[in-house]
Amino acid sequence: MSSLALPADAAPASAAGRAVGERALPVVPQGAAGVDHVMGFLLALAQVPARRAFQRSVGEPLALKPVEFSLLLLLLVHHGAAPKQLAAWLRVPAPQVTLLVDRLSERGLLERRRSPHDDRALQIHLTDSGSALAQRAQRLSQGMEQGFLAPLSPGERAMLRELLLKLVLADDEGAAASV
Repeated sequence: MSSLALPADAAPASAAGRAVGERALPVVPQGAAGVDHVMGFLLALAQVPARRAFQRSVGEPLALKPVEFSLLLLLLVHHGAAPKQLAAWLRVPAPQVTLLVDRLSERGLLERRRSPHDDRALQIHLTDSGSALAQRAQRLSQGMEQGFLAPLSPGERAMLRELLLKLVLADDEGAAASV
């Protein structure tokens, strides 16, 4: 997104672009006039450099898709999670988790086990190589977003994270209430 410095008394270039004193605020991305008020559109635009950073840092080096990366990291923390729980955490349908687990199992990264407490319940576990790959992916991901987040101050990064988490948690509450 570009910035435009305007004199303090000048009219803004758009509803999104106005100068406050000497600090320039973002203007509408080129070609986005008319949809710049749609947060989903802006989130989708912001996701482009995030995905590029993921591909460069984790995806290509480790041959992982974003959802595979997320699943492996979830299983690092939640050993033996149930497929239904993984589907809820990843916000994907259960059949998609089944396909995802199948694909990662074929690579020798995951295994299904029966719950020791309930023979009917399945648990998903990282194999030793899955755990090693997940740990490596976690290390590689530590700095992957630095480049595209560079325009934000540390405080703005913290605020962005907090606001995104607020939206996610509100969606969780809404989903639970609609069940």
